[in-house]
Amino acid sequence: MKRNYKYTKHITGNKLSVVLVSVMALALTACTKNFEKYNTNPNSLSSSQSETIAATAFGPMEQAIYSNYQRAQNLSADGYAGYMQPGIAFSGDHNNLTYAMVDGWNSTGFNDQYTLVMAPVHAIATTTPPLKATNPEMWAVALLIQVEAMDRVTDRFGPVPYTKVATSLTTAPYDDQQTIYQTFFKQIDTAVTNLKAYIAANPGKSSLGANDYIYAGDYTQWLKFANSLRLRLAMRLVKVDATTAQAQAVKALTDAGGTLLSANDDAAIAQTGGRENDLHQISGDWNNTNMSAAIASYMIGYNDPRLAIYFQPAQAGAGSAYAGQFLGIRAGTLIGASQSTYSDFANLNTTQTFQFSTPQLIMTAAEVWFLKAEAALRGWTASSVQADYEAGIAASMNQWGATIGNYLSDGTSTEANFTDPVNAANNATALSTITIKWDNSATQEQQLERIITQKWLAIFPDGQEAWADYRRTGYPKLFTVANNFSGGLINTDTQVRRLPYPSTEYTTNATAVNNAVKLLGGADNGGTRVWWDVNKPNF
Repeated sequence: MKRNYKYTKHITGNKLSVVLVSVMALALTACTKNFEKYNTNPNSLSSSQSETIAATAFGPMEQAIYSNYQRAQNLSADGYAGYMQPGIAFSGDHNNLTYAMVDGWNSTGFNDQYTLVMAPVHAIATTTPPLKATNPEMWAVALLIQVEAMDRVTDRFGPVPYTKVATSLTTAPYDDQQTIYQTFFKQIDTAVTNLKAYIAANPGKSSLGANDYIYAGDYTQWLKFANSLRLRLAMRLVKVDATTAQAQAVKALTDAGGTLLSANDDAAIAQTGGRENDLHQISGDWNNTNMSAAIASYMIGYNDPRLAIYFQPAQAGAGSAYAGQFLGIRAGTLIGASQSTYSDFANLNTTQTFQFSTPQLIMTAAEVWFLKAEAALRGWTASSVQADYEAGIAASMNQWGATIGNYLSDGTSTEANFTDPVNAANNATALSTITIKWDNSATQEQQLERIITQKWLAIFPDGQEAWADYRRTGYPKLFTVANNFSGGLINTDTQVRRLPYPSTEYTTNATAVNNAVKLLGGADNGGTRVWWDVNKPNF
């Protein structure tokens, strides 16, 4: 049966046992300063007790991947990716979306993964007896959750504490991004090895079961996810380390465990305990986010059948003059006194798609098909670029229940111009002339733009991944911000490249964060590129 995903909020459904509750409580006192307290478990547990305690931690860790979603992702990456824009004037229009960075917002995207993912994974690792020895298959899943969560952190900020977390009583040393990615690949290696061994010895069995909110303990699915995650991370390195990128991509694509292939394989975090999903809350309840002009211009221009699935047009509401129109908001728009007007613009489809309780996607088969297409384009595989590209589009349409029609054969439709009916200063001319239909005669660069543009449309609403692709490739072509309040720190044309470190790191972990800025190789602001974001051609 097709799994029809429509997003979730992440909170605990199962109650943690006393030991892990105490661990999590310690974690909440600081980002990394108290992490050394996880080095020793004061309780001596039997093997069965250790396994039970560890198992109950998995669902909450999975849900914490998107912890504090609005501040950690929606008010930064989702906007930078051209997916969503707020129709209200947060911080008097001086905020992340106009490049006036809000420290309080960005700190959540840095701190939460340490307290809610790294801490419990460390606690699981140091249970007595050690879970790594008693249940290596569970440890494999813990590693994959950690890599998935922490990749999002390092890609937001650059160098972050990772390999040396919990090794010091006074500081949390940062790693350069190259080291972090090398560690990610090694951890995926361990996960794959452990999962294969368990599957071979225990066919059809699971030690996690319902404690796993993503795959309900199906380790064959986790193996597919591991290979797919490796492929995603490999592609991130194409400009900075093409040799490693190719080796890791081929490793992922040739592994017998396979990759995500259909909607049935999609990795999504199930709702528990009646929790509300993030996008339903921030859009349906709060009306805090609207459709971006960027995605509106492409979907309208392409006559994309997913448009009315992702979004709902402006509502009549209190007499909106724009009812029925799919009007987006350009990045960097000054909302000001027009706040009530812009908030009436097209919104997320919280009625049918992003409902109160639906799973929250972290990776889809559609994304993997586009990754395969890019790998083939780069000559790493003998696969057909066109076949993989078209499979990616078809997988996305199937995932969302859209009728594909003649979409794949459309060789004329292109991005549409954008018109802001409230303020003509925000109008923008379409930047891309790329069409949908595959063209074998196109240049390699044009083919990459076609792949990434359709990938961008398919992986909605994961702005974090889409923003990473934009920084890596320059695609899709996105409108620049209408107003840039960075004081010259971020180039309007180049657009934002990272988030600055939280101010609390400078007050509680000063030596380490100052060393991190040296590793970054530039000033700690939104204009400095992270390690893999290399300013050079794609080919």
